[in-house]
Amino acid sequence: ARVLGEPPERGDLRLRAGRRAHAIMAGMTAIAFLALAAGALLWGVISYNRLVRDHHRVGQSWSDVGVQLARRHDLVPKLVEVVQRHAGYERTVLEEVAALRARGMSESSPAALGTIEGRLGTGLQRVVAIAEDYPELKASASFLELMRNLSDVEQQIQFARRYYNGTVNNLNTRIATFPDLVVAKLLRFTPAEYFEFEP
Repeated sequence: ARVLGEPPERGDLRLRAGRRAHAIMAGMTAIAFLALAAGALLWGVISYNRLVRDHHRVGQSWSDVGVQLARRHDLVPKLVEVVQRHAGYERTVLEEVAALRARGMSESSPAALGTIEGRLGTGLQRVVAIAEDYPELKASASFLELMRNLSDVEQQIQFARRYYNGTVNNLNTRIATFPDLVVAKLLRFTPAEYFEFEP
């Protein structure tokens, strides 16, 4: 036993120093673990928020595509009506265009809608080709106005389609790449479909 005033023994000093070092290491390990856990949680929150943001952008841009397709679908019956007045016996082409318009209005899948809209575009080109055979139709003010509107709508569809496909690409890339794919798989985010369509 040590008497007061005597210097501590070397063994006591080593024991105390060892305990302090052990306590410091345990504290540092706990801090490091907490920092890693907080970092992982922060990463998870940021990753989730980016996935949600990209998912909403896909939805918003698909809505923009839908608006432009609705404008196009509104022009089709008017165009068919004007062409029927001048070239009524071209009925099969006009009926096909009307049927494709109806299918396009009821389809919700971007991939399937792209196919239908592509066929509708081909049908509209055939309607325009019919107009070439009828000089009085080509000169009609209503036909010319419809063709200008249709051309504008086709251009707007292309802009909306490009933006939509860009947002789909961003979302799908985020879902497929590490480390975001961990959060995407846990929370069941799924890739979006591209809208492939050439008017």
